[in-house]
Parts: sequence; C-alpha cells; structure tokens
Amino acid sequence: MASPSHRRPVRKRRTALVLAVAAAAVGLLVSLVIALRPGGEPDTVRTASQATAGARPASPPTPHKATPAAKPSKARKASKAPKAPKPAATTPSARPSATAPRTSAPRPASGTAPLAGRIKPGTTYNGVATHYDAKDGDGACLYGPSPDLMVAAMNHTDYETSKACGAYILVRAANGASVTVRITNECPLPCAPGQIDLSKEAFAKLAGLSAGRIAITWSLQSPATSQTLSIRYKTGSSPHWCGIQALGHRNPLARLEVRTGSGWTRLTRTEYNYFLSESGTGCGGPLRLTDIYGEQLTVDGIAIRPDTVQPTRVQFTRR
Repeated sequence: MASPSHRRPVRKRRTALVLAVAAAAVGLLVSLVIALRPGGEPDTVRTASQATAGARPASPPTPHKATPAAKPSKARKASKAPKAPKPAATTPSARPSATAPRTSAPRPASGTAPLAGRIKPGTTYNGVATHYDAKDGDGACLYGPSPDLMVAAMNHTDYETSKACGAYILVRAANGASVTVRITNECPLPCAPGQIDLSKEAFAKLAGLSAGRIAITWSLQSPATSQTLSIRYKTGSSPHWCGIQALGHRNPLARLEVRTGSGWTRLTRTEYNYFLSESGTGCGGPLRLTDIYGEQLTVDGIAIRPDTVQPTRVQFTRR
C-alpha cells in the first residue's frame, strides 16, 4: 500500500498535464481563428501593406512637378504668341502709308521717288556736255529771266514733256570739276539721252569753251533754299480757261491739281511747262502740288492774275 507521500506528486503531475493540454488547445484555437480570418495574415502585416500601398500614389507628384515636362508647354504657348499679330500685317494701320506722318498726304521716306520719270534721285547718269548761249536764262520751261546763268537745257528724251523743268542737276567732268545747274530749257533732237547743253557760263566751270564737247556724269539734287515756291497764271487765263505754272520748287514737280466739287482733278502738263484747265475747272481755286517724292502741298488764295508771279508760304522738303 502506497504511502500518502507518493500519491500527492501524481496529482500534481495530472494538474500540470491538464494545464498543458488546455494551453495547447487554446493555442490551437487561436491559430485556427487567425488562419480562418480574411487575408490569412496578421493585422500588423495588413496594416504595413496598406501603409505601403497608400504611400505609392503620393510619391509621383513630387518628381512630376520637378520634371521639365511642363516647360515645353510654356514654350509652345510662347511660340503661339507671335502668331497673334499676323492679322495686323494686313490691316490698314500696318500699311506703309500709315508709318509716315500725314498732313494733306503721306510723305514717303527720303530717297524714294514713286512719281519720278526718267530722272531718278540717287542715280548717276553718263552723258556729254555741250554749251549754248543762254542769254537771260529763259527757255522752253518759260520761267522767264533767271537770277543767275547756272542753267542748262535737258535733252529731248530726258526733258520728258517738261517734267525736267526746274530740276537741279549736279554735273561732273572727268577732271573732277563740277557745277550745279537748274533746267530751264530743252535741247531738241539730235541731242541724245544723257546729254546736257550747258550755258556757256556753266560749261566754263568744267572746261574751256574751246573743248566744245566733254564727257560728264550727272545726278539729281535737292538743294538748300530759303525761298518758297510761287504760282503764275498764263496769259489769257480766266474762270473759263486757265494755264497754271509753279516756279521755284526745290524738287521736280510731278502733278498739279485743282479742287472741284468731287475732289481733286489733275491737270494736263504741256511741253511749255504749264498745266491746263481747258474748261476752267478749278481756275482761281485751291491748288495741290506734288513733287516726284510724293510730297503734297496745298495752296489757297491764288487769284487769277495772268503773267503775275504770286509767292506762296510753302516749299517741298529737302531730300
């Protein structure tokens, strides 16, 4: 028969065994619960994966802002900006006439002469010079006596129906001598294009009169002057018919117009350097004068006084 001292340890072992089985059962139960949960992984793992997944979308904006992808769009906008002014190039404000100051008409840039005929500014012509007895300086242009005899007759071709009248020409000889003359006459055929028939006084500035004929170059000038231009009505002018002449103009005259009820009417130029109004239209009224550069001057208050030189207050610009 066992003593009580041996029976007590058996109980203790049973108690420990029961506790161990219970603990194992609890652990197994916990493992089953965890294994059967959705996702099959602990909350700590899911939380970490969720945090990682949530951080991924947030990271791209920073490098996207830093990339130069936005710069090309600014460059495209900048390249489109100059396209906007293109329509303005076809608007009236962009036309060359709007770039020059206006008075009665647009004034072209210096050096351009849209209304020039055969004789153009900035051009050097080759020819020959001869001489004649100019007497008082009058000639085919019908200006009357000249204040000096530095005058010349333009050859028939370049005279161009009196368009050369009043032009100032710088003539140079091969020896370097030069003289400036005013065209007051016409040298008829057989004077050749480029030829200028100088007064004896002007020819003597270039060579001895005995030379008779010398090679020259010549070009159009726009001289300095303190004088204003003048207007003269031809003999026989009246309100029913008139001839009008401009004198003392610095630059060659291209047009002379009279004002009518419908605007300005251009008069016909004659070989004797008058502009005619056959029907009397505009006679005694306002006049508009245009030089070869396109500059226009308006003159008013010139009465019909035949053979009378009437000064004005205007003069063409020096070019």
